[in-house]
Amino acid sequence: MEEGYQNIWVLDISENALSRAKKRLGEKANKVNWVVSDIIDFIPNITFDFWHDRAAFHFLTTEENINKYVGIAEKGIKANGILVLGTFSETGPTKCSGLEIKQYSETSMSSRFELSFDRVKCITEEHQTPFNTTQSFLFCSFKSVRNP
Repeated sequence: MEEGYQNIWVLDISENALSRAKKRLGEKANKVNWVVSDIIDFIPNITFDFWHDRAAFHFLTTEENINKYVGIAEKGIKANGILVLGTFSETGPTKCSGLEIKQYSETSMSSRFELSFDRVKCITEEHQTPFNTTQSFLFCSFKSVRNP
């Protein structure tokens, strides 16, 4: 918002997490569209120029839910829009917060989105946790090639 971005949407399955984010933003929170939803139940009524998912996609472990997510992203991102996903890499943890996750490589992540997106770039990053452990993440960016 400080850089002039508008029409910002934030989605989380946890109403408590969104409440904490709203509190941190103070009055600026009124300029954000807040959505409490599981991502696979989200039906966007607009299309987005930029979609950033930091560590939600890897919680989808069934083909059905993964395919739902990909379909929502395909419909929800404008032609030439950007999708950025952060997931655990193949050398990252196999669980997060006690829940099973799905690990990804650059190849496996790209193959999930290849029908409607071109891969722009993938990088791995080692994240230091507050518990003094290291977690390996994969971040991939894609550009939508769907017809407008």
